[in-house]
Amino acid sequence: MSIEFSERIGRIPVYPAADGYALDGPVAMLASNESPYPPVPAVVEAAAAALAGANRYPDPSNTALRKALSDRHDVPANRIAIGNGSCDILLAAGEALLEPGAELVYAWPSFSVYPHLAAASGARAIEVPLDEAHRHDLDAMATEITGATRLVIVCNPNNPTSTALPLAEIAAFVERVPRHVAVILDEAYVEFSLLQDPADSVELLAKHPNLVLLRTFSKIYGLCGLRVGYALCGSETFRTAVDQVRQPFFCNAAAQAAAIEALKHQDEVARRVERNLAERTSLVVELEALGLSVAQSHANFIWFDVGENEPEVVKELAQRGVLVRAGGALGRPGALRVTVGTQAENERLVETLGALL
Repeated sequence: MSIEFSERIGRIPVYPAADGYALDGPVAMLASNESPYPPVPAVVEAAAAALAGANRYPDPSNTALRKALSDRHDVPANRIAIGNGSCDILLAAGEALLEPGAELVYAWPSFSVYPHLAAASGARAIEVPLDEAHRHDLDAMATEITGATRLVIVCNPNNPTSTALPLAEIAAFVERVPRHVAVILDEAYVEFSLLQDPADSVELLAKHPNLVLLRTFSKIYGLCGLRVGYALCGSETFRTAVDQVRQPFFCNAAAQAAAIEALKHQDEVARRVERNLAERTSLVVELEALGLSVAQSHANFIWFDVGENEPEVVKELAQRGVLVRAGGALGRPGALRVTVGTQAENERLVETLGALL
């Protein structure tokens, strides 16, 4: 006789984590949208210093980090939620907002964690197809909002397709959403977008108490390994709700210290954005020279079709030390999602992919 699990375990999809962490030798890690550049030395030093007090629990209220983010974004600290990565806040939002009979609306394909929210809660997930340019169809999403809708998620720039919408279109959409419906604007890659300044969307919070901006230190700050994300909230009620459904001490001391220090280095953020844009532009040109059609990227990764041979292409690239993400695992068979790496990594990708195609 085997252990009997709850019904929802059978509903929750397995997150499609990237392979390759155990590979030996030089590997081009282009599968997980990580920064190819390590944290600045001062950030590493801050995290290391925090470990000296590892015999004590981290601050459960994340006071210093929320204060630093409040100063950075001009949002009251009591309206800032911290998480063990932005996924932690997303899953907590599902726990706090959703239940059987409720509805969740999001575009598809989009971030792979979104289906978990409905599956875990028993709510109904409404997946709205992207338009022909791989972008959110906001009009179609708006028509799916009903009296049962509790949560709408807009990923901008969108993962995995790298596309983004102008903030004016996002703002007009939020205006159409009823005030009792929470809107999460997932901006994990907003620093890489050429369509807006990251500060622009923060201004929407004053007008929309049901709006939440979800962000992370994983990408532009290069802190994937420490797992720290945050949410800028239109009202305090969202923060208190997501904190209520989670375990205490959900953000460790090293992550808090590193994030606080990382916020002090905005010049380095600007340099990394500039470097990514240059490499992204070059990579797109070279891939298009191979006859590939690349979606217009506003992120630190790109999205393009390779056809029905996608599984074989991904496998052959991996065998040659180049890791990318298969579109089949992300909601679009036949496509590839590729992180923009260093110049050497990008050249290796183009050379290897060219040989395979």
